[in-house]
Amino acid sequence: MTFNIGLSGLSAANKALNVTGNNIANVATTGFKSSRAEFADQYAASIRATAGKTAVGSGVTTAAVSQQFTQGNITSTGQSLDLAINGNGFFALNDNGQKLYTRSGAFYSDKEGYVVNVSGSNLQGYNAKDGVIQTGVLTDLKIDSSNLQPNATSKVSETINLNSSAAQPTVAQFDPSDVNSYNYTFNTDLYDSQGNAHQLNQYFVKDTANNSWTMYTLVDGRNPTDPVNSATPLANKLSFNSDGTLNTAAMTPGVVQDGNGVTTGLTVNAGKTFNLDGWVPATQDASGAWAVNGANATANGVSLDMLATTQYNAASATSAKSQDGYATGELSGLSVDGTGILFANFTNGQNKVIGQVAMANFSNVQGLAPNGGTNWKETFSSGVPIIGTPDTGVMGSLQSQSLEDSNVDLTAELVNLIKAQSNYQANAKTISTESTIMQTIIQMS
Repeated sequence: MTFNIGLSGLSAANKALNVTGNNIANVATTGFKSSRAEFADQYAASIRATAGKTAVGSGVTTAAVSQQFTQGNITSTGQSLDLAINGNGFFALNDNGQKLYTRSGAFYSDKEGYVVNVSGSNLQGYNAKDGVIQTGVLTDLKIDSSNLQPNATSKVSETINLNSSAAQPTVAQFDPSDVNSYNYTFNTDLYDSQGNAHQLNQYFVKDTANNSWTMYTLVDGRNPTDPVNSATPLANKLSFNSDGTLNTAAMTPGVVQDGNGVTTGLTVNAGKTFNLDGWVPATQDASGAWAVNGANATANGVSLDMLATTQYNAASATSAKSQDGYATGELSGLSVDGTGILFANFTNGQNKVIGQVAMANFSNVQGLAPNGGTNWKETFSSGVPIIGTPDTGVMGSLQSQSLEDSNVDLTAELVNLIKAQSNYQANAKTISTESTIMQTIIQMS
């Protein structure tokens, strides 16, 4: 029996050496989770065995080799599709119909635009349609590399201050080419339906009446509604309250406010914003003649929000402005946020949601079966996968442009190596001692 006990000890020590050696070998493997050999003593079964204090064990057996799913260090890589999980969960993969799960987040885009790992397995998630995530059914994530369709400007927002102490211009008749005929001007880009950029020109002239200004509006230096034939600007009155804020009470919705004898201007929306109706996008040819360019403006016109305009005793200036139009853009990069939403970045400065990474978790992660390649498979013991999105429920968050390192503690593994070696030597000594005793008994006979 002593030989069998020693042999079981040698087998256990060898198993521990194998587990430790595998951990050490994978110390640099992305997403690798270390293992631990767990042992249990064993007793020989006998019909005459009696309970008591004289029972002697019959050696050791390997009870389990369990995975240690502790968090590994997260290292920045700078690669847009490198993803690291900070917390619980696994990436869900589709390997030609086989469902696999991994913590290794080194992903790439293949020639067809699918997000895959080095083995060609597809990363699972939810694709987007028109920027909206289509949740419900897992699918292979795919990157749409087509150009971003241009968007015609529908809204412009501006924050302006007009100097309350400014004097009237020295030239009475407004002329956009004469800087002495206005007090302040600035430009804002507008985009038509084909993504062509146009300049919205706004000029501000101090009136003779207190708290009153005239705003002249042109697009590309032309009348917005008749650019081919006219350079006459649209004119609107701006009046201010005694505290310097815009007097919106003087703005009647649906009415075109006129000024300085000009009977055309911007209409007023119900929200007391101006509206550029009937804008005709035009362009100038090589001869200098103006012609329509074949593009359109938005059907409802361009809303011009100037509600934040003030008249204070400070230099006339524009402190903020924005508009929602843009030209077409080519795909320039990708980014992923902490919730797994995948954004396409375009050369025109726009971002578009193109998908969301899905994650899986299990009631018993120790029940997962290793499948090689830092992947695991679902088993009866693990339970069915709980599918969700990052940073929700029991799922950890994602960190983009990063990878999770192996969680192997090299110092601890080297100590385990010494312990396993000593264990092996001690069990070998048990067998050697039993052999010496046997030889002594034989010689006595």
